[in-house]
Amino acid sequence: MKAGGEPTDATGAGIIRASDVATALFSVAALASALFLEQLKLLAVVVSLVLFTLGCAAFLWAYAIAVGRSRTDAIGIGGLFFLQGSAPRSVQVRLIGALLIQTVVAVATAAVHPFTSQAFVILAPMVGLGTAGLWGARHGRFAPRAEDQAVRDPGR
Repeated sequence: MKAGGEPTDATGAGIIRASDVATALFSVAALASALFLEQLKLLAVVVSLVLFTLGCAAFLWAYAIAVGRSRTDAIGIGGLFFLQGSAPRSVQVRLIGALLIQTVVAVATAAVHPFTSQAFVILAPMVGLGTAGLWGARHGRFAPRAEDQAVRDPGR
């Protein structure tokens, strides 16, 4: 964080790194299992379910943090999970970019073998949404709630 509490590109680097690793792992597993479905069908299922579970946990953790912060901050869904106006542009591009990559890979590889175990890959992008939300909840910058602002500025 900068001196004024403004998030920097290095803020929450561990969350960003986790998102990058999850995206790379998922992309390799989904593409490999799409190419070699019979040999690697279990790989796609296991990787997708693990990432989905981790994504759900991150999502709920982010939500719990946001509920606590909402007493003083005006937190919206766009700012929390999609980092609109709450994160530096580079952080938003990295985390939302990872979510988009995961989604494109999931849809493309599931479309190659519909109605097979490859369909499980559709679940994995939850990890991208969860990590973006976790970054937003922990490090996002939000405006103060309107009633808190009125107390701070009685002339309004």
